[in-house]
Amino acid sequence: MTSRRHTVAVATSTTAVSTSKALVRHSFYVLSGAGVLWTRWRDTHGTTRYERQMRAAEAACDQDRLLEWEARDVAEKARRHGRVMDWINAPLAWLRAAGTAVLGVLGLLVGLGVVLALASRDITQVIAPIAGVIDAVAWTVTFVTIYGSLLGTLLLTGAVVGLWALGRARTEPPAWVAPAGQRTVDDAVTPSKTVIALRDLGIPTLTRAIKRSEDAGGAMLSPIRIAGCGVEVDIRLPSGVDTSEIQSRRRKLAENLDRHEHEVFIAVPAPRTVRLWIADPGALDQPIGPSPLLADPDGVRADIYTGHAPWGQDLRGDRRTISLKQFHLLITGLSNQGKTAALRALALWAAFDPTTEFWIADLKGIGDWHMFTGLATHLVEGPADEHVIAATVLLEAAVDEMQRRITTLDPARHPDGVPRDLARRPGSGFHPLFVIVDEAQQAFMCPALDEHSRPYGGTKATSRYFNAARKLHNQGRAVNVVLWHVTQDPTDQNLPKLVREGAHIRASLVVGTESQARMAVGDKAVDGGAAPHLLRQGVDKGTLVCNGAGMDLPAGESSIILRTHHINGDQATELAARAQEQRVKARRTTTAAGSEETAEDVDHIAVMIEVMGPAPHLKRSELLARLHDHDLPTYRDWEAKTLAQYLDTAGVATVSIKGYPRVRRADLLTIHANHPLHNTDSDLDVDSDIDTDSDGRD
Repeated sequence: MTSRRHTVAVATSTTAVSTSKALVRHSFYVLSGAGVLWTRWRDTHGTTRYERQMRAAEAACDQDRLLEWEARDVAEKARRHGRVMDWINAPLAWLRAAGTAVLGVLGLLVGLGVVLALASRDITQVIAPIAGVIDAVAWTVTFVTIYGSLLGTLLLTGAVVGLWALGRARTEPPAWVAPAGQRTVDDAVTPSKTVIALRDLGIPTLTRAIKRSEDAGGAMLSPIRIAGCGVEVDIRLPSGVDTSEIQSRRRKLAENLDRHEHEVFIAVPAPRTVRLWIADPGALDQPIGPSPLLADPDGVRADIYTGHAPWGQDLRGDRRTISLKQFHLLITGLSNQGKTAALRALALWAAFDPTTEFWIADLKGIGDWHMFTGLATHLVEGPADEHVIAATVLLEAAVDEMQRRITTLDPARHPDGVPRDLARRPGSGFHPLFVIVDEAQQAFMCPALDEHSRPYGGTKATSRYFNAARKLHNQGRAVNVVLWHVTQDPTDQNLPKLVREGAHIRASLVVGTESQARMAVGDKAVDGGAAPHLLRQGVDKGTLVCNGAGMDLPAGESSIILRTHHINGDQATELAARAQEQRVKARRTTTAAGSEETAEDVDHIAVMIEVMGPAPHLKRSELLARLHDHDLPTYRDWEAKTLAQYLDTAGVATVSIKGYPRVRRADLLTIHANHPLHNTDSDLDVDSDIDTDSDGRD
């Protein structure tokens, strides 16, 4: 028993295991080297390469190249047939040649012997050359007999070493015999590495297509592009391979590329094409930096119509912004993954537009939206049923406000909905109104009934909250009333299909299953590669998979992965306070700027030159937007026709570039040099789109 234990201990010792692995590894090198040598000989002495090229041409439907390689194959087979016939007839020819050679050599030796005999006058010298040749042959036989085994051993050793070196250079041993730490992982993503990763996915059709292709699959790949903290490559799949087969093998593909699963993202930009984004190892675990709102809080300016809210960075490292103009929004995800912070960042940016209004229902009730006290016209905070009832009343009031705007808006004057000039006009009643409900699943799951036994929550047609949300989704955006929802763990019970389908911007943090991912961002986005269910819970906090509404997506992509900027509670409170200060300042200056005397002291041409900066020319619409951002109280009532009338009165020429009316900076400088102060406000005709009461108020 003791000897058995000793034997087992010796056999399983580190030295024995490493020695056994080394023996197997080096034997593998010799055998694989022989295989490489055999493959080379077969390719150079057979028609294998011609057949391979013909299969590649046939797969590519290239008839000209197929005919060319077929002709070469026929010619090579004819040459080999002729060579075989030569080998059949060769023995007789060799015998004849050998006989002739022997007779010739004997004649030469005898002739040489005769010359030696005449020279030495010794008849025995006639056979001396023949005797010398016989002695040389005898010495060679003796030498080979004595030293032949040594020479054979040296030649065999050289051959084995050559095969070992060839196998070690061209192949890799199995992982189980590789010594620890010998193989260094190559982080670089190269075409050959990508093709090998695809070949080893276990898809037979793809593997055969790669092996049969003329360039070993290289033509499938686009150029590998650097994209932020990783690289990007498009792969054109061969016929018979579905993009879903690649998507379903994401983990194996990532490991074949020496990456973790979360470091490889697969999109489908076109039919039979997959786009791989492969992160640098560990790059996604690094923070992306603070929000631009925190870089210069005093300099933040927002315009819902012309501006874009900074939200984060995409995987390519590009800063991403999103338009919030008349977009309903939905953010979903598991609990404690950053849903509220992601939505609050957008609301904070919108708060810096003094024309916006907020109605907020925070059904979590732990203070995530408390900094909007004073900014929000209505703020409901709490998770109880009475808070859900208040949120329902809030949505129904938003529906009433939407109906008022619809009946007030003149469709003849505004066929395209509420224009920017009308939305920003004080007292117009068409300013952007954001209705925000955080933890909306509380509202849908609320069992409370009103005095008429109608449920506040639920997903049926009798639900008051559900009906109000649907009405806002149907018509709200046309009159600047939008609904933003935040909910967790989406299901048909806590997020009805009609509500989630009504949102334009749909974003999701990590969710549990693919079915939830489809509820969150839609079937089209998931079929195109969106996979919020593959994000890492607790690690990828703040990482959103968005359907791309409001953003400029690359051509063919149906979703985008966004790493959002995190704004904590203290920072959000500071930003909200600054937004409130800007609003108070705007209200104060609006009154001061209303007098005609103040307006007459404004040199509008100089202001235009200032806001244009170094640009040689600007669109009139962009110039108007910059004037609003520069001094909203002064230019609040200016519309496009107001600016056009002022420029015409001042003598500023308007040129058309690419079909857009533009104002040239040189013309403004010329007018300002000749007439330093231009005030034609008294000549301007600023129309009002809203009927006024007898006392002059809107």
